[in-house]
Amino acid sequence: MSITIFSIIILILSVIGHELAHGYMADSLGDPTARLAGRLTINPLKHIDLYGSIIVPIITSFFGFTFGWAKPVPYNPYNLKDKRVGEFLIAVAGPAMNLFIALVFGTAIRLIMNNYGSSGSPMVGSFVIISSYIVVINIVLAIFNLIPVPPLDGSKLLFSILPHQYSRTRIMLETYAPILILFVVFFVWQVIVPIIPWIFKIMTGVGM
Repeated sequence: MSITIFSIIILILSVIGHELAHGYMADSLGDPTARLAGRLTINPLKHIDLYGSIIVPIITSFFGFTFGWAKPVPYNPYNLKDKRVGEFLIAVAGPAMNLFIALVFGTAIRLIMNNYGSSGSPMVGSFVIISSYIVVINIVLAIFNLIPVPPLDGSKLLFSILPHQYSRTRIMLETYAPILILFVVFFVWQVIVPIIPWIFKIMTGVGM
């Protein structure tokens, strides 16, 4: 039960970090929409989505994993000096933040295991366990969001580098976004899952 609560808390903080990265990147590129909306804050109440941050994580925890999202940070592409480059940088900022968080805690695990191995104190063991959850959850968030289907960040990255002639294709795909997400969750994600332990081992130096 405590692990489930920790997982949900870690997930909420991780998706907030993801959205903050989008907002700060947009703000740095000339779009103050998120800042003016009060979204460039670490106050979780500004980011929590009832369904994505609470209900879905609780439900999915009963199936052995924790999944969810925060309220998307708003941005206005017309405020960007270069719309295509700006959209790319804003989209990549979220997954990059999750990978950064995973790398920081993965490095901490590596250092602890190199110095203490499995003979550390209970406090050290607890830190490694919690850090492992942080690494896994952030790896999952980064990879999932990089899948190139709307409304995920991967689709924004893809269409920011494709010629303008594909804009109609983008609009059509965004219309079917809920169906595409279900397809990803039940089919595509099953193919991607096996690489998560591999990435975890690269970051931490230990197996899952």
